[in-house]
Amino acid sequence: MIWQTSRFRIDLTRPQVMGIVNVTPDSFSDGGLFAHADAARAHCELLVAQGADILDIGGESTRPGARLPDTAEQLARVLPVLRHAVTLGVPVSVDTADPVVMRAAMDLGVDILNDVRALLAPGALEVAASHPTAGICLMHMQGEPGSMQAAPHYENDDVVSAVEVFLASRRDAALAAGISRERIALDPGIGFGKTPAHNLALARQQRRLLALGCPLLLGWSRKSTLGQITGRPVGERTAASVAAALAAVLQGAAIVRVHDVAETVDALKTWRALNPA
Repeated sequence: MIWQTSRFRIDLTRPQVMGIVNVTPDSFSDGGLFAHADAARAHCELLVAQGADILDIGGESTRPGARLPDTAEQLARVLPVLRHAVTLGVPVSVDTADPVVMRAAMDLGVDILNDVRALLAPGALEVAASHPTAGICLMHMQGEPGSMQAAPHYENDDVVSAVEVFLASRRDAALAAGISRERIALDPGIGFGKTPAHNLALARQQRRLLALGCPLLLGWSRKSTLGQITGRPVGERTAASVAAALAAVLQGAAIVRVHDVAETVDALKTWRALNPA
C-alpha cells in the first residue's frame, strides 16, 4: 500500500514511524520543551537522526482542557519550524485543523495535513482538495479538546462502531471532494473523547477498521490510558508507549505517531528481524 503525499509516495509495506514535534507551550507530553522555534528545529533534526520516517509538527495543543490558539498564533509557531523541516529529506506533516494554516503549510511544501477534526472546519476540505497530491489524515474525536474527556459516551457503549461509521463518512466526503483514496489515512483517535475502556476496545478490535480500505495511523504515545495501565506518570511511559506502538502494528497499523522515536524504531527493527515476512 502507498500513501501519496506532496513530495513522497510512502511505501507502507514497512510500518512508518511519525515523530511528534509539539511547538506549543502546553503539551501534555513534553511541557513546552519545543515551544521556541530553535528548539523545535533542533528536535526535528534529532528525530530524523533517530530514524523518524515522517515529522509531524503542530502548533495547537489538543490535550484535554487545552486552549484553542487563533490562526495568527498557530502560524507564528509552526511556519518557522516547517520551513526547516521540509529541508530534512523526510515527509513533513502539519497537525492542524485550521484551513489557513493548512494552505500556508502546503505553500511551503508540506506533505501531509493531519487533522484531528477530520476536515470538518469550514473550508478545510476545500483546501485539502485544492492540492493535487497532499496526503491527509482524518481522525475521530468526540467533542473538542477543552471538554472531550468530561464524560465520553457512545450509543450502546459501542465505540468501535461509532468510530467506524465516522471515519467512513469522512473518507467518503474526501473522495467526493476529489481527494484520491491513496492520499487518505485514518486515525481512530486514541484518547480523544474516549475513556480507557473505549481506547482498549479500539485496540482489541482495530482490525475492523482495516475494512475501510485506507491505511491506519495510531497515536498511543504517552497517553493517559497507558498511565492507568502501568501506574506511571507521563514522563515514565516510554516502555508502555513502545509496547502499544508494536501492538498497533501487529493489528495492522501502517503508521505510528510517537514521541520516543529511537526506542520505537529499534523495537520495530527487532520485531521485523525476529518475525521475518
